[in-house]
Amino acid sequence: MTEVITDPVLLRQKQEEFDRQQEEALQEAMEGWWAEDLKNREARIRWWKEAKFGCFIHWGVYSIYGGMWEGKTCVYGEHIQRAMKITQKVYREKFIDCFRAEDFCAETWVRLAKDAGMRYLVVTAKHHDGLAMYPSRVSPYNITLTPFGKTHDPIGELAAACRKEGLYFGVYYSHAFDWGEKDGPGNDWEYENGGGDRHLYEGERGLWFEEHPELIPRVHEGYVRKKSIPQILELIERYHPDLLWFDTPHKLPLSENLNILREIRKADPHVVVNGRLVANPAFPTLGDYRNTADRPKEFYPVSEDWEAIPTTNESYGYSCFDKSHKSAGFFIRLLAKAAARGGNLLMNMGPKADGTVDGPDEAIFRTIGAWMQENGESIYGTERTPLPVQTFGETTKKGNHLYLHIFQRKKGQPILLSGLLNAVVSAHFLDSRLAAAKIRIQRLNYLDTLLYLPKEADACETPDLVICAEVDGAWKTDRSRLVDGMAETTLHAFDASFLSNTLTFGDGKKGNDYVDGFTSSAQSVIWQVRVPKPQRFRLTVRYACDPSNSRMGEDEVLVVQTGAKTGEFLILPKSGIQEETMEVLLGTRFRGRDEIRIHLGNGARGSVRLYGVKLMPLEETDGEIRPQFEREEDKTDTGTQEG
Repeated sequence: MTEVITDPVLLRQKQEEFDRQQEEALQEAMEGWWAEDLKNREARIRWWKEAKFGCFIHWGVYSIYGGMWEGKTCVYGEHIQRAMKITQKVYREKFIDCFRAEDFCAETWVRLAKDAGMRYLVVTAKHHDGLAMYPSRVSPYNITLTPFGKTHDPIGELAAACRKEGLYFGVYYSHAFDWGEKDGPGNDWEYENGGGDRHLYEGERGLWFEEHPELIPRVHEGYVRKKSIPQILELIERYHPDLLWFDTPHKLPLSENLNILREIRKADPHVVVNGRLVANPAFPTLGDYRNTADRPKEFYPVSEDWEAIPTTNESYGYSCFDKSHKSAGFFIRLLAKAAARGGNLLMNMGPKADGTVDGPDEAIFRTIGAWMQENGESIYGTERTPLPVQTFGETTKKGNHLYLHIFQRKKGQPILLSGLLNAVVSAHFLDSRLAAAKIRIQRLNYLDTLLYLPKEADACETPDLVICAEVDGAWKTDRSRLVDGMAETTLHAFDASFLSNTLTFGDGKKGNDYVDGFTSSAQSVIWQVRVPKPQRFRLTVRYACDPSNSRMGEDEVLVVQTGAKTGEFLILPKSGIQEETMEVLLGTRFRGRDEIRIHLGNGARGSVRLYGVKLMPLEETDGEIRPQFEREEDKTDTGTQEG
């Protein structure tokens, strides 16, 4: 094993040399081979941008125990070996030697994905446990060690089934995290490896290879060159995937990840590479598109092409105890919301060890499929919407067609489409049950159009009722957010009209859908809003204190400005989401426009996480302020309403 340097002077020299090498490797890529390869990116990802919706499958020998081991459970079923510190010997005896998958059928999985409306499929060819799920010639640690693998090559069978059914095929490969290798990052319960839960060799610089770069040659020679790169090239040569999906790039130095990407491009310049192979805090990605959060509830703003990976419950691999499956309606609305923001969904399921799909997963997929059969036109090939978030839901765009995704509606009331300056020539429902139903269109004003829905639409139960509107002429839009003057409106921080570019975002998981990074009073979050008529509202700002900030709440002030009205709230160092309220008058400017601006006062210290604001319409009666309508929670912006 490589000797760890303890002399501080020598160690500092090694660290400085490492930093220079990383800068040189990145510069060489961006000025040379990567810059050249970038010219082919648009052609390479054209199919992926059109597809919009894919199937992610986490399946391996870890599925046998479904996230439960000796009475203990872990959130991610596929992480059971790491979470329970299971040795290689026990993993071989209890997992590998027992993996029979007697009911596995590649065609069944692929048809289920296709019937769900998915256009591509990605399966784990090697996850973090290090066991290749195909008969690898590079390493004997592969599927042939299992009883199932004596007669099956699941990666090859899935690739063939995808091509037969017309789906694009991809593989997930854990290039930087391998618990089965003594020289691979991650396994620190049997080996003295960095990248694991013991945080070995990390020190002040935070990552094992930054703190102790003298350890890199062992990983480079013993793992990256010996196993990781050869198996990736083997997968390309043997299965010709359309997409390669990677994860955890922070387990390896940037230079190693760059070298892997360069070898991929040499082997196949046409294969799409996701955003988690080469990424670090200095830049989003050198892959073909960006990856955002796992298990997202919200989507933070991304200007590039992007993809998010929800899963049916909380685990990616099969979990025998996790029954927290979201509804199919949640995923349908999440898919529409992603498409509206220019992104893809790669939705995950974790099959059981016997090869069958868990009942709740199958039910979710089939319900989504029934909706996609009717409404897929509003998802496939669409572009980022030019309109703001609507009071009824979301919009997607393709050519001169605008698709209205109606998440919530009131019976007998028209749908108000806001921000479209063009005329709507015609409109019809995509749902075949409403094929004969007529939609009446009325231009309300310069910025708004009313669509009157027939009574038949009220009886059509669906989590997302879609209307296709034909738009006349070149697109002309207004990005001001229409505020509902009859019910509570939620303005999410992620959907603000303006965010200072020095602010950062939570990952969008439940509870992490916030904007943070406030260090100056000059940083602002702004919503440009529009109100049909001047109206008073109760404004509620939702925020939390960052628990990692040791100085939170030291006389720090949150400032809310709307027109001439300013409210200042002393930030309280309490846990959980907090709310502060003020009364505001909106809609007094030209065409009812207004602006809501939030920033920190002088002495900002960066302890605030801003979730957004809520606006409740008010009216004056006998000198008192009271809600104009009975309170209704508006979940248009949260993606949490279940169907």
